[in-house]
Amino acid sequence: MTSLTANLAKTSSTTDSNGAFVRQQSQFRHWVTADGSASPTGSDGFEAEPGRYHLYVSLNCPWAHRALIFRALKKLEDVISVSVVHPQRTDKGWAFRDYPDCSADPVLGAEYLAELYHHADRAYNGRYTVPLLWDKQQQTIVSNESADIIRMFNSAFNAYSEVETDYYPEALQPGINTINDLVYRKVNNGVYRAGFAKSQPAYEEAYQQVFEGLDYLESRLSQQRYLLGGTLTEADWRLFPTLLRFDLVYYSLFKCNKRRLADYPHLSRYTRELYHHPGIAATVNVHHIKQGYWRPSERNPLGIVPVGPDIDYLVNPHHGSD
Repeated sequence: MTSLTANLAKTSSTTDSNGAFVRQQSQFRHWVTADGSASPTGSDGFEAEPGRYHLYVSLNCPWAHRALIFRALKKLEDVISVSVVHPQRTDKGWAFRDYPDCSADPVLGAEYLAELYHHADRAYNGRYTVPLLWDKQQQTIVSNESADIIRMFNSAFNAYSEVETDYYPEALQPGINTINDLVYRKVNNGVYRAGFAKSQPAYEEAYQQVFEGLDYLESRLSQQRYLLGGTLTEADWRLFPTLLRFDLVYYSLFKCNKRRLADYPHLSRYTRELYHHPGIAATVNVHHIKQGYWRPSERNPLGIVPVGPDIDYLVNPHHGSD
């Protein structure tokens, strides 16, 4: 059995003995810093330089969407290049194929994303995930952890960005960290725990937590514009990709069908407002989202992609229809 085949077989088993979905941890956790010094966590430092780094994403993946959002927010499109994989994973993982809004791999000319993982580490035995941040100078992976990548994009490349906004300001960091933890457990990862559960109890536990999280966020946003009050922060952008996909995918395919996002007036208003933030609409590709999630799988054996729902992203809550 080849290392690629062995990895795919291993990583397909993502549930525990109770049938609950378990997300594997990212294994590449290096850090880009302004001067190349080690990160505060002690991981190896890579110096921020324009043109040195390449980002690999899937447009249907919410974790990769985070990275694209921060690349857009900080206007790093000319600083960090990007490749988009085919929205439907193959039996060999994410692939580079000729498809609308997809691109080839300009780094190794790879056919599959897995090739980059094994180029960086021949003994790699983890999942082949996106986003993936690649250092073209050292020909290796910097990080495959979206939470780290967005922090790098937020601050490390400030010398090459005209955008001074800090989405992780020091004064708000304790609050951001607290809400991030809740959003990840109950919402971001919660929908996956529901959708990938292999037992009824595991599904129902995840289902309840998803809606506990959404109910709490709806209440919070009924009293303030953003999750941390009047300031738009990293916490909002970590939540947005999941909300955007909720009615498109999670409500039906992942059986999170107690309520639609459309049934939450404040969360719906908030999602539309974030969609209309400058540069964000360009990071959203509904076609890729549907094609990726509704691909042939045990959750959708025939691979039929639903036509709806019709969602009013084009209605800006502050300015009407754009």
